[in-house]
Order: sequence, then C-alpha cells, then structure tokens
Amino acid sequence: MNRLSLTDQGFTIRTFTVSDLERVMHINTKCLPENYSSYFYKDIYTKYPDTFLVAEMDGELQGYIMCRIEKGWSKRGRLSPARLAHVVSVAVMENYRRKGIGNDLINEAMARGRRVYDCSEGYLEVRVGNEPAVNLYGKLGFTKVKRNYGYYLDGEDAWVMATPLESF
Repeated sequence: MNRLSLTDQGFTIRTFTVSDLERVMHINTKCLPENYSSYFYKDIYTKYPDTFLVAEMDGELQGYIMCRIEKGWSKRGRLSPARLAHVVSVAVMENYRRKGIGNDLINEAMARGRRVYDCSEGYLEVRVGNEPAVNLYGKLGFTKVKRNYGYYLDGEDAWVMATPLESF
C-alpha cells in the first residue's frame, strides 16, 4: 500500500520518495537535535522503503518516520532472536502536533514492518526528558525496557522502548 488517506483527520500518509528528501531534512533539522546526511536518508529508503513514510497536510509534508529493519535479540527481556523494526527517526512539525500524525505514522510503519518485513517487534530510543514522546509511545504499546546512559551527543540518556507487533 503506497498511499493511506486519512481524510477525517485532514492528512495523508504515504511512502517517502526521493523528491521528499529536502523537506524531510528540513523537518528533522527544525524538530530534532540529531541530524543526518542526505546519504543516510537515501540509504534507509533504498534498503527499507516500506517503513519510510511521510505525512502531508495543508499541501506540505509535516512529518515523517524512517525505520531500519534489523535481525537481533528481542528487546523485551527475552533471550530470543527477533526481526526488529527500529524507529530511527520520527518527527512532526510543531504546529501540526497533537493531530494524530505521529500516532498514525508510527502505527503504519509498525504495521508495515510486521507485514512487509516479517518483524515481530518494534523498538526505538527516546530522550528521557521528552515526556510527550514517551507518553505517545506508551499509548501505542511501547514499554521502557532499558535506559541507555549518555546515549545522545549532548549527554542526555535515552529510554529504549519496545513493543510486540502482533497488534499492529
């Protein structure tokens, strides 16, 4: 599914295309202290296109999510191998937050991770001080599984949060 129209909320979610790159990088720079090179975005898109999504509203991209698919160990305290949908970055422009965009980007990316890439878990890192994001992820079924001390370049810790993907 390339296009998911959500007309009752007034935004559309679709798969990222290379022509979206400049706007996605702008959103990242405006919203997050962690920024990436154009090569990084293109590499993730090339390898995992189905979980790199954008949200359009008012004629412009207002949010995005990009995920990397990984093989590794379960993040939820089980010593078992797992295929993981790792949320590398998700951001929504400030004036467009609290409209369901972030919620739907995450839900759709996790559903595609399960359906397209056969992932059994999703996980992400989030700043411990980013309470709105931690609360959103909690509402979506993610639970805190580990604290990574000094994870971010500025020294802030990160919560690792994970969820099973059966319900997505």
